[in-house]
Amino acid sequence: MKSSQIQTLHPIADKTNKKIALDKYETIRDQLIQILQTTEPTHTELMELLYQNVKDYFVGGVQWYGETVKLDLEARGMIERFGAKPERYRLKKD
Repeated sequence: MKSSQIQTLHPIADKTNKKIALDKYETIRDQLIQILQTTEPTHTELMELLYQNVKDYFVGGVQWYGETVKLDLEARGMIERFGAKPERYRLKKD
């Protein structure tokens, strides 16, 4: 049986993002949200923390999935970039 897929979104309107396995999406999404509940990392720091959290069990390219899901969460208004260079990430307040 083929696993469920999700069409991810991209924050830039005319760009399309990838269709990925729903279980991988949920794993990465949950980890990104968990990281952003306690810290406001740069992109590099965010991807490094994500990798450290999932490297022992996640099958696939953590950085690639991390970037795809991060863009999706930005497009859905759940996280945002802020600050100067380097930009940082945080959960968006309602």
